[in-house]
Amino acid sequence: MDLLIPEQLPERIDDVEALEELLSRPSQALIDDLAALDGDIIILGVAGKVGVCLARLAKRAAPEKRVVGVARFSDAEARQRLEAWGVETVACDLLDRQAVAALPKLPNVIYMAGLKFGTGENPGFAWAMNSHVPAIVAEAFAQARIVAFSTLCVYPFVEVTGPLCDEDTPPLPIGEYANSCVARERLFQYFSAQHDTPGRLIRLNYAIDLRYGVLFDIASWVYEGRPIDLGTGHANVIWQGDVNAQVLRALGHCQVPSRPLNMGGPEAASVRALADAFGRRFGREPLFAGEEGATAWLNDTSLAAQLFGYPLVPLERMLDWTVDWIERDMPHYDKPTRYEIRDGQF
Repeated sequence: MDLLIPEQLPERIDDVEALEELLSRPSQALIDDLAALDGDIIILGVAGKVGVCLARLAKRAAPEKRVVGVARFSDAEARQRLEAWGVETVACDLLDRQAVAALPKLPNVIYMAGLKFGTGENPGFAWAMNSHVPAIVAEAFAQARIVAFSTLCVYPFVEVTGPLCDEDTPPLPIGEYANSCVARERLFQYFSAQHDTPGRLIRLNYAIDLRYGVLFDIASWVYEGRPIDLGTGHANVIWQGDVNAQVLRALGHCQVPSRPLNMGGPEAASVRALADAFGRRFGREPLFAGEEGATAWLNDTSLAAQLFGYPLVPLERMLDWTVDWIERDMPHYDKPTRYEIRDGQF
Protein backbone atom coordinates (compact mmCIF):
# COMPACT_ATOMS: atom_id res chain seq x y z
CA MET A 1 0.00 0.00 0.00
CA ASP A 2 1.21 3.52 -0.84
CA LEU A 3 1.83 5.80 2.12
CA LEU A 4 1.36 9.55 2.29
CA ILE A 5 4.94 10.85 2.41
CA PRO A 6 5.56 14.61 2.03
CA GLU A 7 8.69 14.10 -0.07
CA GLN A 8 6.73 11.94 -2.52
CA LEU A 9 3.69 14.13 -3.17
CA PRO A 10 2.72 14.23 -6.86
CA GLU A 11 3.45 17.29 -8.96
CA ARG A 12 -0.11 17.23 -10.27
CA ILE A 13 -3.33 15.33 -9.54
CA ASP A 14 -4.61 13.86 -12.77
CA ASP A 15 -8.33 13.40 -12.12
CA VAL A 16 -11.02 12.85 -9.48
CA GLU A 17 -10.02 9.22 -8.98
CA ALA A 18 -6.42 10.25 -8.28
CA LEU A 19 -7.61 13.07 -6.01
CA GLU A 20 -9.75 10.78 -3.88
CA GLU A 21 -6.98 8.20 -3.72
CA LEU A 22 -4.62 10.86 -2.39
CA LEU A 23 -7.20 12.21 0.08
CA SER A 24 -7.56 8.70 1.50
CA ARG A 25 -3.89 7.70 1.44
CA PRO A 26 -2.74 7.01 5.02
CA SER A 27 0.48 8.10 6.67
CA GLN A 28 2.49 5.72 8.81
CA ALA A 29 1.57 7.80 11.86
CA LEU A 30 -2.14 7.22 11.22
CA ILE A 31 -1.60 3.49 10.69
CA ASP A 32 0.31 3.27 13.97
CA ASP A 33 -2.28 5.27 15.92
CA LEU A 34 -5.22 3.21 14.67
CA ALA A 35 -3.31 -0.01 15.39
CA ALA A 36 -2.99 1.15 19.00
CA LEU A 37 -6.70 2.04 19.20
CA ASP A 38 -9.01 -0.55 20.73
CA GLY A 39 -12.05 -1.49 18.70
CA ASP A 40 -13.81 -0.72 15.45
CA ILE A 41 -15.02 2.60 14.03
CA ILE A 42 -18.46 3.94 13.10
CA ILE A 43 -18.83 7.18 11.12
CA LEU A 44 -22.13 9.02 11.46
CA GLY A 45 -23.05 11.33 8.58
CA VAL A 46 -20.61 9.61 6.26
CA ALA A 47 -22.19 10.46 2.88
CA GLY A 48 -21.12 14.11 2.63
CA LYS A 49 -18.29 15.43 0.51
CA VAL A 50 -15.76 14.79 3.31
CA GLY A 51 -17.02 11.60 4.93
CA VAL A 52 -16.62 9.22 2.01
CA CYS A 53 -12.87 9.78 1.76
CA LEU A 54 -12.50 9.79 5.56
CA ALA A 55 -14.14 6.37 5.78
CA ARG A 56 -11.97 5.04 2.98
CA LEU A 57 -8.90 6.42 4.75
CA ALA A 58 -9.87 4.66 7.99
CA LYS A 59 -10.29 1.35 6.19
CA ARG A 60 -6.99 1.69 4.31
CA ALA A 61 -5.13 2.61 7.47
CA ALA A 62 -6.71 -0.18 9.55
CA PRO A 63 -7.92 -2.91 7.18
CA GLU A 64 -8.34 -5.33 10.08
CA LYS A 65 -10.90 -3.06 11.75
CA ARG A 66 -14.58 -2.94 11.02
CA VAL A 67 -15.46 0.49 9.59
CA VAL A 68 -19.17 1.30 9.37
CA GLY A 69 -20.57 4.34 7.57
CA VAL A 70 -24.03 5.66 8.50
CA ALA A 71 -26.16 8.15 6.55
CA ARG A 72 -29.52 8.47 4.85
CA PHE A 73 -27.71 7.63 1.58
CA SER A 74 -29.92 9.65 -0.71
CA ASP A 75 -26.89 9.37 -3.01
CA ALA A 76 -26.78 5.66 -3.86
CA GLU A 77 -23.42 6.04 -5.60
CA ALA A 78 -21.72 7.09 -2.36
CA ARG A 79 -22.96 3.92 -0.68
CA GLN A 80 -21.77 1.74 -3.52
CA ARG A 81 -18.31 3.29 -3.48
CA LEU A 82 -17.96 2.84 0.27
CA GLU A 83 -18.96 -0.80 0.09
CA ALA A 84 -16.53 -1.39 -2.78
CA TRP A 85 -13.74 -0.15 -0.49
CA GLY A 86 -14.73 -2.51 2.33
CA VAL A 87 -16.71 -0.01 4.41
CA GLU A 88 -19.97 -1.41 5.76
CA THR A 89 -22.96 0.90 5.31
CA VAL A 90 -26.17 1.38 7.28
CA ALA A 91 -28.99 3.64 6.10
CA CYS A 92 -30.32 5.65 9.02
CA ASP A 93 -32.07 8.96 9.70
CA LEU A 94 -30.14 10.29 12.70
CA LEU A 95 -33.23 12.23 13.81
CA ASP A 96 -34.93 8.86 14.41
CA ARG A 97 -34.07 7.94 18.00
CA GLN A 98 -35.06 4.28 17.59
CA ALA A 99 -33.04 3.91 14.41
CA VAL A 100 -29.95 5.37 16.11
CA ALA A 101 -30.45 3.05 19.09
CA ALA A 102 -30.38 0.09 16.68
CA LEU A 103 -27.00 1.03 15.14
CA PRO A 104 -23.96 -1.16 15.88
CA LYS A 105 -22.51 0.09 19.17
CA LEU A 106 -18.89 0.28 18.10
CA PRO A 107 -16.43 1.83 20.56
CA ASN A 108 -15.12 4.61 18.32
CA VAL A 109 -17.47 7.21 16.81
CA ILE A 110 -16.70 9.91 14.26
CA TYR A 111 -19.64 12.31 14.21
CA MET A 112 -19.96 14.34 10.98
CA ALA A 113 -23.68 15.17 10.76
CA GLY A 114 -24.80 18.79 10.62
CA LEU A 115 -26.19 21.60 8.50
CA LYS A 116 -24.54 24.91 7.60
CA PHE A 117 -25.67 26.31 4.27
CA GLY A 118 -29.38 27.06 4.16
CA THR A 119 -29.64 27.61 7.91
CA GLY A 120 -31.42 30.92 7.32
CA GLU A 121 -34.06 29.31 5.10
CA ASN A 122 -34.83 26.45 7.50
CA PRO A 123 -33.50 27.33 10.96
CA GLY A 124 -35.66 24.76 12.76
CA PHE A 125 -34.15 21.88 10.77
CA ALA A 126 -30.66 23.31 11.21
CA TRP A 127 -31.06 23.44 14.98
CA ALA A 128 -32.49 19.92 15.01
CA MET A 129 -29.50 18.58 13.07
CA ASN A 130 -26.90 20.61 14.94
CA SER A 131 -28.19 20.25 18.49
CA HIS A 132 -30.95 17.61 18.79
CA VAL A 133 -29.15 14.86 16.87
CA PRO A 134 -26.00 15.19 19.04
CA ALA A 135 -28.13 14.50 22.14
CA ILE A 136 -29.62 11.38 20.53
CA VAL A 137 -26.16 10.14 19.49
CA ALA A 138 -24.49 10.98 22.80
CA GLU A 139 -27.07 8.95 24.72
CA ALA A 140 -26.97 6.01 22.29
CA PHE A 141 -23.16 5.87 22.25
CA ALA A 142 -22.52 6.68 25.90
CA GLN A 143 -19.97 3.85 26.17
CA ALA A 144 -17.93 4.94 23.13
CA ARG A 145 -15.30 7.53 22.35
CA ILE A 146 -16.85 10.33 20.28
CA VAL A 147 -14.90 12.70 18.03
CA ALA A 148 -17.37 15.25 16.69
CA PHE A 149 -16.89 17.81 13.94
CA SER A 150 -17.54 21.41 14.99
CA THR A 151 -16.42 24.71 13.44
CA LEU A 152 -14.19 27.70 14.04
CA CYS A 153 -17.34 29.83 13.66
CA VAL A 154 -18.09 29.31 17.35
CA TYR A 155 -15.18 31.71 18.05
CA PRO A 156 -15.21 35.51 17.96
CA PHE A 157 -13.35 37.43 15.28
CA VAL A 158 -9.81 38.20 16.45
CA GLU A 159 -7.08 40.60 15.37
CA VAL A 160 -5.14 39.05 12.50
CA THR A 161 -1.92 40.05 14.25
CA GLY A 162 -2.88 37.75 17.13
CA PRO A 163 -3.22 36.17 19.52
CA LEU A 164 -5.46 33.71 17.69
CA CYS A 165 -8.28 31.70 19.26
CA ASP A 166 -7.04 28.70 21.20
CA GLU A 167 -9.20 25.98 22.73
CA ASP A 168 -9.75 28.03 25.91
CA THR A 169 -11.14 31.07 24.07
CA PRO A 170 -14.81 31.40 25.09
CA PRO A 171 -17.29 30.97 22.23
CA LEU A 172 -18.94 34.12 20.92
CA PRO A 173 -21.11 32.86 18.05
CA ILE A 174 -22.54 35.13 15.35
CA GLY A 175 -25.75 34.02 13.59
CA GLU A 176 -28.04 30.99 13.73
CA TYR A 177 -25.49 28.50 12.38
CA ALA A 178 -22.73 29.32 14.85
CA ASN A 179 -25.15 29.41 17.78
CA SER A 180 -26.52 25.99 16.88
CA CYS A 181 -22.94 24.68 16.69
CA VAL A 182 -22.25 25.90 20.23
CA ALA A 183 -25.39 24.00 21.25
CA ARG A 184 -23.98 20.87 19.55
CA GLU A 185 -20.76 21.20 21.52
CA ARG A 186 -22.52 21.83 24.83
CA LEU A 187 -24.77 18.81 24.44
CA PHE A 188 -21.84 16.52 23.67
CA GLN A 189 -20.03 17.98 26.70
CA TYR A 190 -23.06 17.51 28.94
CA PHE A 191 -23.56 13.86 28.06
CA SER A 192 -19.81 13.25 28.15
CA ALA A 193 -19.77 14.39 31.78
CA GLN A 194 -22.98 12.51 32.62
CA HIS A 195 -21.82 9.16 31.22
CA ASP A 196 -18.00 9.46 31.38
CA THR A 197 -17.91 9.38 27.58
CA PRO A 198 -14.47 10.49 26.31
CA GLY A 199 -14.63 12.92 23.42
CA ARG A 200 -13.16 15.65 21.28
CA LEU A 201 -14.87 18.55 19.51
CA ILE A 202 -13.05 19.38 16.28
CA ARG A 203 -13.15 23.14 15.69
CA LEU A 204 -12.14 22.98 12.05
CA ASN A 205 -10.82 25.82 9.97
CA TYR A 206 -11.00 25.79 6.17
CA ALA A 207 -10.25 22.42 4.59
CA ILE A 208 -9.01 22.18 0.99
CA ASP A 209 -10.14 19.69 -1.64
CA LEU A 210 -9.39 20.71 -5.23
CA ARG A 211 -13.14 20.66 -5.96
CA TYR A 212 -13.99 23.24 -3.29
CA GLY A 213 -12.52 25.37 -0.52
CA VAL A 214 -11.04 28.80 0.10
CA LEU A 215 -8.18 28.23 -2.34
CA PHE A 216 -10.57 27.12 -5.08
CA ASP A 217 -12.74 30.20 -4.46
CA ILE A 218 -9.87 32.70 -4.60
CA ALA A 219 -8.15 31.00 -7.54
CA SER A 220 -11.41 30.91 -9.52
CA TRP A 221 -12.01 34.62 -8.93
CA VAL A 222 -8.48 35.43 -10.13
CA TYR A 223 -8.85 33.18 -13.17
CA GLU A 224 -12.25 34.66 -14.10
CA GLY A 225 -11.20 38.26 -13.44
CA ARG A 226 -13.71 38.77 -10.62
CA PRO A 227 -12.95 41.22 -7.78
CA ILE A 228 -11.89 39.65 -4.49
CA ASP A 229 -13.43 41.16 -1.37
CA LEU A 230 -10.67 41.84 1.15
CA GLY A 231 -13.00 42.49 4.09
CA THR A 232 -12.00 39.10 5.43
CA GLY A 233 -8.34 39.34 4.62
CA HIS A 234 -6.91 36.20 6.24
CA ALA A 235 -7.81 32.51 6.59
CA ASN A 236 -6.28 29.27 7.82
CA VAL A 237 -6.33 26.52 5.20
CA ILE A 238 -5.43 22.83 5.50
CA TRP A 239 -5.48 19.90 3.08
CA GLN A 240 -8.62 17.80 3.58
CA GLY A 241 -6.58 14.61 3.75
CA ASP A 242 -4.60 16.05 6.66
CA VAL A 243 -7.86 16.90 8.44
CA ASN A 244 -9.23 13.39 7.91
CA ALA A 245 -6.08 11.83 9.34
CA GLN A 246 -5.99 14.15 12.36
CA VAL A 247 -9.68 13.53 13.11
CA LEU A 248 -9.13 9.76 13.12
CA ARG A 249 -6.00 10.11 15.25
CA ALA A 250 -7.98 12.27 17.71
CA LEU A 251 -9.79 9.08 18.79
CA GLY A 252 -6.65 8.34 20.77
CA HIS A 253 -6.77 11.72 22.54
CA CYS A 254 -10.32 11.89 23.88
CA GLN A 255 -11.07 13.37 27.30
CA VAL A 256 -13.89 13.57 29.85
CA PRO A 257 -15.67 15.90 29.59
CA SER A 258 -15.25 16.28 25.87
CA ARG A 259 -12.75 19.02 25.01
CA PRO A 260 -12.35 21.21 21.90
CA LEU A 261 -9.43 20.67 19.54
CA ASN A 262 -8.59 23.22 16.84
CA MET A 263 -7.61 21.98 13.39
CA GLY A 264 -6.42 24.06 10.47
CA GLY A 265 -3.34 25.35 8.73
CA PRO A 266 -0.38 26.44 10.84
CA GLU A 267 -0.35 29.91 9.27
CA ALA A 268 -2.94 32.66 8.88
CA ALA A 269 -2.72 33.08 5.11
CA SER A 270 -3.29 36.53 3.60
CA VAL A 271 -6.09 36.55 1.03
CA ARG A 272 -4.24 39.25 -0.94
CA ALA A 273 -1.04 37.19 -0.91
CA LEU A 274 -2.92 34.08 -2.00
CA ALA A 275 -4.55 35.97 -4.87
CA ASP A 276 -1.18 37.41 -5.93
CA ALA A 277 0.35 33.91 -5.84
CA PHE A 278 -2.46 32.59 -8.04
CA GLY A 279 -2.10 35.59 -10.34
CA ARG A 280 1.58 34.85 -10.91
CA ARG A 281 0.81 31.23 -11.72
CA PHE A 282 -2.07 32.09 -14.05
CA GLY A 283 -0.32 35.10 -15.59
CA ARG A 284 -3.28 37.30 -14.62
CA GLU A 285 -3.54 40.37 -12.43
CA PRO A 286 -5.93 39.87 -9.49
CA LEU A 287 -8.69 42.41 -8.90
CA PHE A 288 -9.48 43.50 -5.34
CA ALA A 289 -12.36 45.26 -3.62
CA GLY A 290 -12.25 47.00 -0.27
CA GLU A 291 -9.53 47.00 2.34
CA GLU A 292 -8.17 44.20 4.49
CA GLY A 293 -10.17 43.83 7.68
CA ALA A 294 -8.29 43.97 10.95
CA THR A 295 -10.08 40.86 12.23
CA ALA A 296 -11.00 37.39 10.98
CA TRP A 297 -12.01 33.93 12.15
CA LEU A 298 -8.61 32.44 12.93
CA ASN A 299 -7.76 29.58 15.24
CA ASP A 300 -4.53 28.61 16.97
CA THR A 301 -3.71 25.04 15.92
CA SER A 302 -0.59 24.58 18.04
CA LEU A 303 -2.20 21.87 20.21
CA ALA A 304 -3.01 19.77 17.15
CA ALA A 305 0.56 20.30 15.96
CA GLN A 306 1.84 19.00 19.31
CA LEU A 307 -0.36 15.91 19.06
CA PHE A 308 -0.03 15.11 15.37
CA GLY A 309 2.81 17.18 13.92
CA TYR A 310 2.33 19.74 11.16
CA PRO A 311 0.09 18.97 8.16
CA LEU A 312 1.89 16.84 5.58
CA VAL A 313 0.72 18.83 2.53
CA PRO A 314 2.22 22.35 2.47
CA LEU A 315 0.42 25.46 1.29
CA GLU A 316 2.59 25.95 -1.81
CA ARG A 317 1.77 22.47 -3.09
CA MET A 318 -1.95 23.13 -2.58
CA LEU A 319 -1.60 26.34 -4.62
CA ASP A 320 0.10 24.49 -7.49
CA TRP A 321 -2.46 21.70 -7.51
CA THR A 322 -5.36 24.18 -7.47
CA VAL A 323 -4.00 26.19 -10.41
CA ASP A 324 -3.48 23.05 -12.49
CA TRP A 325 -6.97 21.79 -11.61
CA ILE A 326 -8.68 25.03 -12.62
CA GLU A 327 -6.68 25.48 -15.82
CA ARG A 328 -7.78 22.02 -16.94
CA ASP A 329 -11.42 22.80 -16.06
CA MET A 330 -11.68 19.79 -13.79
CA PRO A 331 -14.85 18.94 -11.82
CA HIS A 332 -15.86 21.06 -8.84
CA TYR A 333 -18.81 21.12 -6.45
CA ASP A 334 -20.04 24.67 -7.15
CA LYS A 335 -20.34 25.16 -3.37
CA PRO A 336 -18.55 28.37 -2.35
CA THR A 337 -17.17 28.33 1.18
CA ARG A 338 -18.43 31.89 1.82
CA TYR A 339 -15.37 32.39 3.99
CA GLU A 340 -15.76 36.13 3.36
CA ILE A 341 -19.15 36.28 5.11
CA ARG A 342 -18.86 38.18 8.40
CA ASP A 343 -22.45 38.30 9.70
CA GLY A 344 -22.85 34.56 10.24
CA GLN A 345 -25.65 34.27 7.69
CA PHE A 346 -24.84 31.22 5.57
